[in-house]
Amino acid sequence: MKKNKLILCDLDGTLFDTTKVNFYSYKEALNEINYDMDYDFFIKECYGKHYKEFLPKMGLNENEMEIVHKIKKNTYNRHLNVAKINTHLFNMLESLKKEYHIALVTTASQKNSKEILDFFNKRELFELIIAAEDVENKKPNPEGFIKAMTYFNINPEETLIFEDSDVGIEAAIKSKANIFKVEIF
Repeated sequence: MKKNKLILCDLDGTLFDTTKVNFYSYKEALNEINYDMDYDFFIKECYGKHYKEFLPKMGLNENEMEIVHKIKKNTYNRHLNVAKINTHLFNMLESLKKEYHIALVTTASQKNSKEILDFFNKRELFELIIAAEDVENKKPNPEGFIKAMTYFNINPEETLIFEDSDVGIEAAIKSKANIFKVEIF
């Protein structure tokens, strides 16, 4: 059966609660260059945003930001044990995969996206992963969603997007697809 519908999912806050995974990874990376970050600052200023958006607010220069980002990506898999899976959403995706193409569109890196999907044995569910390095413009720009719809040749009217963050919802609205807002579980 040819699929003519598409589901696009965000990763952080939608498929998984990775708040603590990202916090511990960034904290560890920042400690390497003698910076510190508290959890409240991370929640308010960093979570769900691209590192180039929030690390400058901490006074880091371009070189320091790249060092922190590299360390963060390499320490991420050490903290996956504190991630929480959105079991209900994954159950829905499993039941819909015969009718819908399923893809991941995230501001996370390919490396970290694949690591968490592998950790929870969920990678095979996704036919396509569009991550931070696959787009020029991050959310709230809809580029990632539009790229996925183009890849599968499916129009916005036949696309469902599962998102949690304000920037993700804004990108989903701009893509003209149908949107399901996911509240953290």
